[in-house]
Amino acid sequence: MKPMFAGSLMLAGSLLFSSVARAQENNDGQIQSDVMKALDKKQFKDVQAAVHDGVVTLTGTVDVYSEKEDADRKVHHRKNVKAVDNEIQVGGAPVEDATLRAKLAEKLAYDRVGYGTTAFNALTIGVQNGVVTLGGVAYGPMDKDSALSLVANYPGVKDVVDNIEVAPLSPMDDRIRIATARAVYGAPQLNRYAMDPAKPIRITVVNGNVTLSGVVDSQGDKDIANIRANGVPGVFKVTNNLEVAGKRPRG
Repeated sequence: MKPMFAGSLMLAGSLLFSSVARAQENNDGQIQSDVMKALDKKQFKDVQAAVHDGVVTLTGTVDVYSEKEDADRKVHHRKNVKAVDNEIQVGGAPVEDATLRAKLAEKLAYDRVGYGTTAFNALTIGVQNGVVTLGGVAYGPMDKDSALSLVANYPGVKDVVDNIEVAPLSPMDDRIRIATARAVYGAPQLNRYAMDPAKPIRITVVNGNVTLSGVVDSQGDKDIANIRANGVPGVFKVTNNLEVAGKRPRG
């Protein structure tokens, strides 16, 4: 009786396993159908999806990095999807890192013009093999999101690494920002830097600490900006990271 009982258990286990496997196959099939509907857009025409045990693997190519991100989001939101392995490649003609960085820097310099926060965004850009790393400090979440969106939608960008910090919300810091901008740009020797949004003296304020960055024409301009910022009431400390045109920065 024992061998027969053991055999019955093995048979029952085998049937249960087969039933679970079929159910998973059916589930994967449904996920596959849902995913393909979600990706039924022109920008995803060269994207393929494979499903195994609820995990979706995306392959193929898209034109810009933002489309790769968009495909990932759309698939993650489908019912019963456990995880997404996004192996989509960003196509398009390759762009040299130095050229890509210069073009992105120019675009970012004019980003958010008209919103009154341009001078308060001090972002850094690094590019290696088409992978763009953004750092520095943004005035607010919208400024950060705008910068990331601009880069993600630019041809030649293969990936985006987000290291941008957002300055904490602070009425005191806002007052210092405005006062520092008036003090710096109000100096007769420095007001020309306010004329072109691409070449401002960037003013970052975090908890009363002011950081000046950007490029000025002379050491005298750098020194005047430092003196004017230090004279603003409520400023705890001024870090002067302004670079002088034609001079290699220290360190």
